[in-house]
Amino acid sequence: MPAGELPKTLRVGLVQMCSGRDIARNVADATALIKEAASGGAAYVQTPEVTTLMELDRERLFTVAEPESSNSALDQFAALASDLAIWLHIGSMVVKASDTKLANRSFLISPAGKITARYDKIHMFDVDLPNGEVYRESASYDPGARAVVAPLPWGSLGFSICYDLRFPYLYRALAQAGASFLAVPAAFTRLTGEAHWVTLLRARAIEAQCYVLAAAQGGLHEHGRETFGHSLVVSPWGHILAEGGIHPSVIFADLELAMIEDVRSRVPSLRHDREFVVEADGKAATKVKP
Repeated sequence: MPAGELPKTLRVGLVQMCSGRDIARNVADATALIKEAASGGAAYVQTPEVTTLMELDRERLFTVAEPESSNSALDQFAALASDLAIWLHIGSMVVKASDTKLANRSFLISPAGKITARYDKIHMFDVDLPNGEVYRESASYDPGARAVVAPLPWGSLGFSICYDLRFPYLYRALAQAGASFLAVPAAFTRLTGEAHWVTLLRARAIEAQCYVLAAAQGGLHEHGRETFGHSLVVSPWGHILAEGGIHPSVIFADLELAMIEDVRSRVPSLRHDREFVVEADGKAATKVKP
């Protein structure tokens, strides 16, 4: 490609995992799949939420989690990105943020092995499910307070993690801040995944007019939780370009970069936001300013 000419396509590889309670084993599994993605020609590789540790026991989480500054798994992934000369997006890792709280943090690592962006999951999944499962992310994790858009050679990447998917204003804000790609690494439960995963991802792609890249956890995990899998790549027009199953694997997609502007020119909704007031019970209650 001549100097100064922008690339026209991007091959992405999404790594689907079934992470367990052993960090070293999870890192080894992720490494093998990342290498498979790179050997398949992917220049950008994404792993799922909680790549290095799937653990519900709060005491054990704090025992095994490491701070970012001395995180051996993160060091290994940085070296791997450099060795493979890829953009490596670790969908999220459990990182010790303080003595009392953790962070669910994404890392974008350049082909030089440098961390170029970080994102802490904003929305916490606190719920009692009908099947008896209970999740209290806020008991262990500090929520993030910053939406993040980071540059890639092919355009800008907007970050999110799993439960963030249910908050569409986040993705509109990312698109209006310049994102062309939206990352949604996740560990959706099988129950909610079967009902909503594909629909929500397609909706976010259509609304934000971005490519959506969603690497997922899939299968029955050591602690008994079952996740949905079905890693997905969706075009800005809402077409599914690649979809995984329920087992560890890599899915690939070739993204036509011109499609982003083509879709936005045909349906210029990102330029048509307007301020308005929400009226409740006959009274103007809330002013909404996009």
